[in-house]
Amino acid sequence: MRVVIQRVSQASVSFNDAIEGKINTGFMILLGIGHEDTNEDIEWLTQKITNLRVFSDEEGKMNLSILDIKGEILLISQFTLFASIKKGNRPSFIQSAKPEIAIPLYEKFIESLKGFGISVSTGIFGADMKVSLTNDGPVTIIIDSKNKE
Repeated sequence: MRVVIQRVSQASVSFNDAIEGKINTGFMILLGIGHEDTNEDIEWLTQKITNLRVFSDEEGKMNLSILDIKGEILLISQFTLFASIKKGNRPSFIQSAKPEIAIPLYEKFIESLKGFGISVSTGIFGADMKVSLTNDGPVTIIIDSKNKE
């Protein structure tokens, strides 16, 4: 699994001009699911995300987690995070999980984050959505569950 995490002061996702999900302070996360991903990837990644200390403490240092600040998460499925451009200029997405594998893992990822007591909003899996956000910092972090070391 691959995630792009952006610390935001606000974020929203819409489909057909209707807002599907909206948050204030927290993380806007793009989640890519590969065909080799499992529940172990979910467990490791959600632990990393919820304990990631990128929010400012009273001294202005990045020292607090999303749990510490009681932040929210906007989670968006993003199969293009597994794009390969090794050959030519047109991306290949063969490393992305097919929907029958990705959807259950996506839903379990959401439930895992909610299990930490975090409010999680989402878009619509596989839909052509519009994402709007205000990146705070800017702070953007990329994590791949296959690169644990």
